[in-house]
Amino acid sequence: MILKTYTRMFSNDCDATLATLERLHGRPAHLRFQFGEWELGAIGDILVVAGTDEALAPIRDSHGPLIVRDLGAVEALLLAEGAVITTPPTDVPTGRMLYACHADGLHIEYVQWTDEVIEKLIRTPQREGRLSSEL
Repeated sequence: MILKTYTRMFSNDCDATLATLERLHGRPAHLRFQFGEWELGAIGDILVVAGTDEALAPIRDSHGPLIVRDLGAVEALLLAEGAVITTPPTDVPTGRMLYACHADGLHIEYVQWTDEVIEKLIRTPQREGRLSSEL
């Protein structure tokens, strides 16, 4: 079910954080977008979520995102295992997402990318022999 995982880093300055990560990776971020009060950028297996401390407060205790093939199937599995959906499936610039608090207390974001994003960020790199950490 899981296609890709990211380590999330919180920042008050997306540009500054990504600039350092881009130098470390030797390439530019492969994903940049705005969602509500947050500015997001991804490079390799890192997702930077930037905003004010107040804007970031609701998700600071969360993990992920985990990129999944079928958000509906993930939601059903999570509910069957006692999770609570804290943010129901919501449209985002890359597809759809939800937040769930697992029965053990972990708060995790799950995202189902659109077919176009999957092709660009998973399938094409795989055909080229690149790892997701090399994006």
